[in-house]
Amino acid sequence: MNTYPTQAENDRDLQGTSACPAPEELGDAVSVFIEARPGLLKIAHRILGDAGDAEDVIQETWLRWQGTDRTVVLNPAALLRTTTVRLAINVVHSARRRRESSASPWLPESADPQGTPEAVAERQDAVERAVLMLMELLTPRQRTAYLLREGFGYPYDRISEILRLSVVNARQQVSRAQERLSSDRRKQPVDSVAHRRLVQAFLAAAEFGDLARLEDVLASEVDLQPAR
Repeated sequence: MNTYPTQAENDRDLQGTSACPAPEELGDAVSVFIEARPGLLKIAHRILGDAGDAEDVIQETWLRWQGTDRTVVLNPAALLRTTTVRLAINVVHSARRRRESSASPWLPESADPQGTPEAVAERQDAVERAVLMLMELLTPRQRTAYLLREGFGYPYDRISEILRLSVVNARQQVSRAQERLSSDRRKQPVDSVAHRRLVQAFLAAAEFGDLARLEDVLASEVDLQPAR
């Protein structure tokens, strides 16, 4: 049974919802969450591919939002999106068994929305170096499959749709990417504009849940790759 607020519940009297926050403060928190909820649900569903799991993530996001010191939050919507992305990815990662060899050292951890400017700069530098490595070593199809699977926990059926390949071939792209990253391959030149575009798309997806933008950037690179 869902315990986070819905629009109908928001129209009711909020008294008694929580004994800790003041009614006015809780009412503001509910309003912010309800306004953001449709977008959060889309993010969770896109990552998880399951409506029930997505609802569970949104419920957990609500609980986290209730326990947050909202007086220090400058951008509530951004924090809610970041929390949803993190929780959804955690669900995917905990739901499947992964070999140690498949763990990705190339992709940085999610950014802390309350991090210091120094931490944010370090995070961006790490993303730039990681994306550069992926572009130097992987083909566009391998890079797309690897980033979406290892970085954001995408299900293989969704990756296959983006790549316009079978699910079996989508799995193969991830396996080939892992092999290339662990081998001593010749690095290929990387276009600086394409690198910057992918870095920005990755950061937008990791920090704000803008997965559609990341998909578009990756898909455009795949479209430029000669068919095999």
